Amino acid sequence: MLIRSKSVNPLKDWQVNRDEIRFLGKDLQRPECILTEPDGTVWSADARGGVIKMKHDGMQIIINPSILNDESEKLGNTNVLSLENDNARYISAIGSLPNGLCFDKNGDIIIANWGTNNIEKMTREGRMTTILTEIDGKTLGKTNFPLRDTKGRIWFTVTTCTEPWSDQINTRAMDGYIVLMDEKGARIVADGFCGTNEIRFDDKEEWLYVVESTAWKISRLRVKENGDLYNRETYGPEKLGGFPDGFAFDAYGNLWITLIFTDELIVITPNGEVLTLLDDSNEVTKKRLFEAYENRCVTPDILGATQGTLCPWMASLSFGGKDLQTVYLGSLRGTRIPYFQSPVAGQKMIHWK
Repeated sequence: MLIRSKSVNPLKDWQVNRDEIRFLGKDLQRPECILTEPDGTVWSADARGGVIKMKHDGMQIIINPSILNDESEKLGNTNVLSLENDNARYISAIGSLPNGLCFDKNGDIIIANWGTNNIEKMTREGRMTTILTEIDGKTLGKTNFPLRDTKGRIWFTVTTCTEPWSDQINTRAMDGYIVLMDEKGARIVADGFCGTNEIRFDDKEEWLYVVESTAWKISRLRVKENGDLYNRETYGPEKLGGFPDGFAFDAYGNLWITLIFTDELIVITPNGEVLTLLDDSNEVTKKRLFEAYENRCVTPDILGATQGTLCPWMASLSFGGKDLQTVYLGSLRGTRIPYFQSPVAGQKMIHWK
């Protein structure tokens, strides 16, 4: 990103105008992660096991995987979950639940599957393969988010090895980690995180930024040429005002962050100030959740009752549009994708360059 630290921050005294928010898509299921492309195509994860491909002209296509293995090829819908079974979908994480997405160097979609705990790859036509199920002889845990770097390597996060994952909110188990997949295979390059979630690089790939959702903070680590990580530190405040989930840099150097459950959109400016851009929280349910968090007694019922109306369980954000000034918001419980215009462009993702 191009940081203009000596100029006026375009987000200073700016907030999202709720009346200017528009929506893309319909009848979506768990559009947790959003990917955008320069031609205006928008992709989202989908709880039916694949992705949704959309454009602003109304085009919407669900791409469900065909499962490939050594013995057979199975076409069609897999692991379709009932909309009524919220506990299975959002807390117990039963079935195939594509979570984080990225494009590999060939344009195929890398999927961190929150339901199967695997890393998968799917072509844009829906041909699915499972590429990683374990590391060091152990199952992966709750795979969350993949990311490609300029060398074509795939990085991904595991939020927790705790089952059910929601127990980790109370235990604060430091069992999250980051894996790097390269020509040598897959290896853990950093561990000991509290609820590892999304990861992002700065433009030069000198730092890897890490969301620690249940520690309410952002960390970052220096990146060596071989992918080793070191010099871990907290970026911004020691503790944010809620559960960070997804994040993205803009061209000024602001780090935009979604706070899930309370459905807030904030930024950490280059000088470390925290600004609130959108607050769709409910004061009553937010207070109850935060009290339970402090007392380590969060329950699925408390989580399920805490959400906003615009983008319930706001989980991610992505910049898109021809000028990268359209912000799309992903969610776990929404059925469409809110979007609005930003006064500053976003950082170009690797597949835009």
